[in-house]
Amino acid sequence: MTDNATQTIITIDDHPLFRKGLADLIDMDDSLVLIGEAANGEEGLALAVELEPDLVLLDINMKGMDGLETLRALKAADLDSRVMMLTVSDNETDVLAAIRAGADGYLLKDMEPEDTLESIRNAASGKLVVSDRLTELLASALRSESNTPRDTEEAALTIREHEILALIAEGLSNKLIARALDISPGTVKVHVKNVLRKLNLNSRVEAAVWALKHP
Repeated sequence: MTDNATQTIITIDDHPLFRKGLADLIDMDDSLVLIGEAANGEEGLALAVELEPDLVLLDINMKGMDGLETLRALKAADLDSRVMMLTVSDNETDVLAAIRAGADGYLLKDMEPEDTLESIRNAASGKLVVSDRLTELLASALRSESNTPRDTEEAALTIREHEILALIAEGLSNKLIARALDISPGTVKVHVKNVLRKLNLNSRVEAAVWALKHP
C-alpha cells in the first residue's frame, strides 16, 4: 500500500487487449500506478497477497477460477485492498452475488474511458463506485427482500450508527470514515457490522444503496 498521493492498482482479467487498454488509461493519471496484471484468478490472488494494492480491478467471467471465486478468496485473505468488479455482465444474479460477496464497487466495461478513469480514481481513493444503471437494480432487489427494515427507526440504529450509515451512503471506506469521525478503523468496522446486521443487509454497498433510497 502507498500513501494517499499515489494509489496502487492491479488488474485481473483474461483479455490481454482489455488489460492493455486499462494500463494505458491508468497511465494517464499521475495519482494512479498499475503495479501488476494477472490473466486469471489464481495468478490474481497470489499477486494481490504479494503486492497488497490499494485497488483490485476484477472481471467476473474468467476461465478456471472465475471472478466471484476470486473475490471471495481475496476477502477471505483479509487484505486491506478494495476490490471493484469491472465486467461486461449487468446480469442481476452476477451483480447481487458480487456485492453480497463483498465487492467494493461494480463497473461495466461499456463506460466511456474518461468515466471509467474517474470511477477508478474514486474507487482507489476509498469511495464506493457503482455504475448508474445498476443502482436501481440493487435498490429493486433490496425492496424485494421481505426481511429488510423499512426505515432506520425500525432498525433501532444508534446515533453513531446513523452517522456511519450516512458516511457509507456518501461512498466512504472504513479508513475515510475513521478519519472523518476521529475514531479507529477497527471501531468503524464494528459499527459497520452492527449496521448491516440491524438492517438485514449483507454488504456496505447494499447499505449505501438502501440509505440513498431511505433518506
